[in-house]
Amino acid sequence: MKAQEIILEPIMTEKSYAGIPNKIYTFKVALSANKIEIKNAVEELFEVQVARVNTMTCKGKTKSRNTKSGRVVGKTSDYKKAIVFLKPESKAIAFFENLN
Repeated sequence: MKAQEIILEPIMTEKSYAGIPNKIYTFKVALSANKIEIKNAVEELFEVQVARVNTMTCKGKTKSRNTKSGRVVGKTSDYKKAIVFLKPESKAIAFFENLN
């Protein structure tokens, strides 16, 4: 897989913003990607040194709504989240510097 196919998008939440000064970043990644592939993709895309990667699979939520023809039930898609810790001597990711 290419690095652009592994790292899908950054996750912007209050908790992820709190990690930016400590060089901790959160990304939505491909479901099939493992920790080594994620580490290599982040190092390739952002030219930084990664210390470690934590991953978790987030299950999609069930959503329902009422319509004229009855109740409709659906589900949001599952996704995988990666928390990337950079080495202290590594530079920060430029995309996140302006957000803090």
